[in-house]
Amino acid sequence: MLRKKFLQQGCGRSLDDPATTLHRREIIQKKKFLRSIYLEWYERILGSLPESAGSVLEVGSGAGFLSELLPGLVTSEIIFLPGLSMALDACHLPFQKAALRAIVMMGVLHHIPQPRMFFREAAHSVRPGGVIAMVEPWRTAWSQWVYRHLHHEAFEPEVTRCEFPSTGPLSSANGALPWILFARDRATFEEECPEWSIEEIQLVMPFCYLLSGGFSTVSLQPGFAYPIWRKLEAMLSPLSGSLAMFAFIRLRRV
Repeated sequence: MLRKKFLQQGCGRSLDDPATTLHRREIIQKKKFLRSIYLEWYERILGSLPESAGSVLEVGSGAGFLSELLPGLVTSEIIFLPGLSMALDACHLPFQKAALRAIVMMGVLHHIPQPRMFFREAAHSVRPGGVIAMVEPWRTAWSQWVYRHLHHEAFEPEVTRCEFPSTGPLSSANGALPWILFARDRATFEEECPEWSIEEIQLVMPFCYLLSGGFSTVSLQPGFAYPIWRKLEAMLSPLSGSLAMFAFIRLRRV
């Protein structure tokens, strides 16, 4: 029942239907608790951007509002949506060599069926010293239970390959992919993607996203309660290795 009410993201539509993403955009604007989560994540991403000249590309901008905080942001989605700069496939980036100073993403990497191809494309498009900054699901004892029982997306940390079959432009996913790439198989990533240095992985937020109700219309907490819950989560930070649900990840272009 919790899964159906709180974390079922499709809103009665296919996840690959553009109307679903537009509906999510409306939900973020209306739910103050959820919007506060996005604001905190966006601030962390913005604080990680290099000062050098060059464009910043956001992959998977669909429901978000980062462009309100970063003028000139190149917004994109794999499907055409109103209000975005372009539609593109993350595995085929249409940019000249070293044209970007950064690529940013919110919960997008684990939807890319061929992540190695994306990192090769990103290495071509991002100049040396540039970054990829993202917030992604992460595997801990707590999060694995949550993602497998209360979430609609696949969460498969046991798979032997990071690639997975594409079932649709937005519905394909393995929520454990970031953990596989940057923790379990980190040595493999560093060998196969030498252009990228894993500069930071910070585990965050065991409870707030659940309390927000995600992209459902249900929220378990009012917007004004967000700072209180974040303080409680900060007190639990020594246990983040067991409790965190997400990770802020920054890669540097070598």
